[in-house]
Amino acid sequence: MFNKKKNKRTENVELTVLCLVYNKDSILLQNRVKEDWKGYTLPGGHIERHEDVSDALKREVLEETGLIIKDEKLCGVKHFEIENGRYIVFLYKTDNYSGILESSSEGEMLWVKRSEVSSYNLVPDFLKLLEVMESDSLNEFVYKECDFALEAIVK
Repeated sequence: MFNKKKNKRTENVELTVLCLVYNKDSILLQNRVKEDWKGYTLPGGHIERHEDVSDALKREVLEETGLIIKDEKLCGVKHFEIENGRYIVFLYKTDNYSGILESSSEGEMLWVKRSEVSSYNLVPDFLKLLEVMESDSLNEFVYKECDFALEAIVK
């Protein structure tokens, strides 16, 4: 059924999800404790082998927040090159959730007023990521090499 022959268009991919859970004028942030991406960010994580993207999103949000999300909307994609492949993050948002908010070993969860988000110790380029997720005209966040440095580009 599938051509198993490797070609130049095939690459290794690491798949992940992030979810912007919001409530009126507040968004849910996680004070992430892992050193590889430390700071305030959105709940999310890796998609397991053979797992549907939306199922991974619901599982990750439940594991990290205690909340059950519904009516999630795909609102963008973040991607960048990694050693031997590409890292892809499916970006979702929703304001439909139930349950009791709780933190996990990934980090403390808290509601933050949207107007106060920039005053928190955010993960790198979080505000650009949020710009894509909240926009009706943007849908992509990518790191590109420019003048020997990585630049975050939204489009």
